[in-house]
Amino acid sequence: MGVPRVWEKTMERIQEAVAQSGFIRRKMLLWAMSVMLEQNLSCPGSDLKPFTARLADYLVLAKVRQALGLARCQKCFYGAAPMTIETQHFFLGLDIRLYSCYGLSETSGPHSISSPCNYRIGSSGKVLPGCRAKLVNQDAEGTGEVCVWGRNVFMGYLNMEDRTREAIDADGWLHTGDLGRLDADGFLYITGRLKELIVTAGGENVPPVPIEEAVKVELPIVSSAMLIGDQRKFLSMLLTLKCTLDPDTSDPTDQLTEQAVEFCQRVGSHATTVSEIVGSKDEAVYRAIEEGIQRVNSQAAARPYHIRKWTILERDFSISGGELGPTMKLKRLTVLEKYKDIIDSFYQEQTK
Repeated sequence: MGVPRVWEKTMERIQEAVAQSGFIRRKMLLWAMSVMLEQNLSCPGSDLKPFTARLADYLVLAKVRQALGLARCQKCFYGAAPMTIETQHFFLGLDIRLYSCYGLSETSGPHSISSPCNYRIGSSGKVLPGCRAKLVNQDAEGTGEVCVWGRNVFMGYLNMEDRTREAIDADGWLHTGDLGRLDADGFLYITGRLKELIVTAGGENVPPVPIEEAVKVELPIVSSAMLIGDQRKFLSMLLTLKCTLDPDTSDPTDQLTEQAVEFCQRVGSHATTVSEIVGSKDEAVYRAIEEGIQRVNSQAAARPYHIRKWTILERDFSISGGELGPTMKLKRLTVLEKYKDIIDSFYQEQTK
């Protein structure tokens, strides 16, 4: 069980090791992962695999799982935040299916969980027997606040009647503060937090997580992305780049990961550190990132969802830096305060 950030960092370490391996070993792993991913996507609920998938597992993938310490792990879970499709596909390529678990302390643990019988990529599965879920205040795309009901839901906060009335309505439904959607088959998809919702100066409600994840998928050099725009005229974004971690402290270093270096080389840059890119505003990297941002903008539902300005920070987000909490969740208010001057500069320039 791990939060998405842990699985993402594991993926990055594997990708870094693959980039440093020999040509034949790298090609073998990529072949094996593509075969297994295709199999798991085409038959998501089946453990029966054709000869090529079994061969790929025997020759390559079983050894990778052994090296990860997951050879005997029956089920792997994630929770506390949404996970990108890219990360889930990566682990499916290793024949590691990541199941999602959704719940709160107020629901005595899991309320909805994915399983071999109830599995769809990106979803938290279906609610457990005896539990119910519904959405309120849905938008045009069917996203709304997740409300849950069941014997597992708590009775209230001790000696805090006002907070209890805010959380539980007259019909016994707990308002979670999470944003999500339910598909036609009852699968629950968590998309973010209600309190994270950005309300622009123009009155547009913008959920930040889907846009942030789209940027990270489009630009493999990006480690963290945080959307800005609450009560602002337009959206902007803070970016950090993928860098190696100090083995003793787990703090981010200035050195780019192998995957980030490969990205730089692909776009025509020789940079190997974050400071090289930020200090000189590396033209090739900045141009590639701007093009990636524009591709994300082209997929937006409307113009108010476009990212107008962005910048690269000199250091990746971390627990020691205060931007991440103990469970690796992004502490948005802390980031807003810490980088206030940079954020204000986006909008000051607009008024000049």
